[in-house]
Amino acid sequence: MSSPSPQLLVAAAQQTLGMGKRKRLPRPICLQLAAEVLAVARGLKPAMLYDYSCVGASALRTYLGELRGLGLPTPGLHILEIGEHGLIVNPECVCQHLEQVLLGASTFVDVSGSQPQPSVCSLEQLPDLKAIVAEVITHLRGLEPSLDISHSRLAASHWNLCTVFGVLLGYPVPYTFCLNQVEDNCLAMIPLRVFTVRMSWLLDQAPVLFSFSVPESLFQSLRDNLSTWEKDLRTRFRTQHDFADLSISTEMVTLPAVAL
Repeated sequence: MSSPSPQLLVAAAQQTLGMGKRKRLPRPICLQLAAEVLAVARGLKPAMLYDYSCVGASALRTYLGELRGLGLPTPGLHILEIGEHGLIVNPECVCQHLEQVLLGASTFVDVSGSQPQPSVCSLEQLPDLKAIVAEVITHLRGLEPSLDISHSRLAASHWNLCTVFGVLLGYPVPYTFCLNQVEDNCLAMIPLRVFTVRMSWLLDQAPVLFSFSVPESLFQSLRDNLSTWEKDLRTRFRTQHDFADLSISTEMVTLPAVAL
């Protein structure tokens, strides 16, 4: 695929996703957004959460149509609304990923504020989440095949959206916590190892395509999950030619408060 014009990518986002002339998306965000859409289309990540401006599914469909006109491979992508949030998903990749999650491919980290420190748990210990994952698979498998940009909605009452989105976005170790508790999470002042994935695209830009963290205290016990995730990402990276120079970096952070 020939590289699209950065100027046209910026214009497409600003014209369809902005909130008026005074609230246009900044140029770096526009290019970051286009890169994320392309990464989803190429199967490098199963989905992306759109949280750059307050627009609905109609605007997202228009935006993806504009990208298609510029040569980005958006046919087959799907806009999935969950509660008040919109995700752009690759249905086939999402379902394949979620099916692996059901088979135990993902490990979760419980960061409930009621416990002194984060702890590892499995999907079998999270029956509500297991049911949600199965529901999303059934929903997406039931969509009519389409080359156009499709749209659907899922009710999300009583869902732990932080955990659900972590799963849908392909994080290898999503955070989870008890929704019935009012305490903050237990990540404050806990050393975290932050993983950041970049790939170069368009005039040597290197947008962030993944960013997630794991508690440093649990890093050794999570190494196998993280190694499997990295191996799979590198394998998928070699099957495409839009991005180059895959980089996975880590840094240690300790924060007084962590928002999830």
